[in-house]
Amino acid sequence: TVDPLMEQARALEASFLSEMLSYAGMGKSQETFGGGIGEEQFSSFLRQEQAERMVAKGGIGLAEKIFRSMTDGAQDVR
Repeated sequence: TVDPLMEQARALEASFLSEMLSYAGMGKSQETFGGGIGEEQFSSFLRQEQAERMVAKGGIGLAEKIFRSMTDGAQDVR
């Protein structure tokens, strides 16, 4: 089983990557012969799914750093 804190850290990394993919222009509708408003509406779902798959394959290491900082902080409280 996966630690719930690690699951949350991975979800946060996926959200971060999704935003970075958006800023990089991924999923941006094409100027000509694009999918119109429908393409724009669903491109965020595609970016999020791609980001989640990136995290599942190892991501950029952000989830591990977040997890480590959360667990180190939890030990300080005890």
